[in-house]
Amino acid sequence: MTDALTPTDLLGRWALGRRVHERLADLRGTVTGTTELTAVDDDTVRWHETGTMVLGDRTTPVWRTLTVRRGPDGCGPDGPWRVFFADGRPFHDWVWGSQVEHACAPDDYTGLLAGTTDRWSVRWHARGPAKDLLLESTLTPLR
Repeated sequence: MTDALTPTDLLGRWALGRRVHERLADLRGTVTGTTELTAVDDDTVRWHETGTMVLGDRTTPVWRTLTVRRGPDGCGPDGPWRVFFADGRPFHDWVWGSQVEHACAPDDYTGLLAGTTDRWSVRWHARGPAKDLLLESTLTPLR
């Protein structure tokens, strides 16, 4: 079993490769780019992704910024790490190697963070009335 990693174990720049499968339309695609995890302070890590998505016959730039904070409410030195959207809304707990969930009515997201400091992955399955999306990201260090 892989040891649990924290966001601070993964600080740095990563090559991002993501497979996308929009199952309802049976569209497959990719995202290629970079992910950077940067320490803001001892209890906060900035997670920024940027890249290009190719899905079907469309190519578009993509980006997102998340914040990972430690503490009972994602604030402070005690407690678990939690992931937040850029606007401060909670996304999910940082649980390494076990399924995490994010309810976003009417959709449900299940995810998994796993791997090592040499290669890690983030997998999401988003399901809802108009959505059945699989996302699998692989991150490798940029040296």
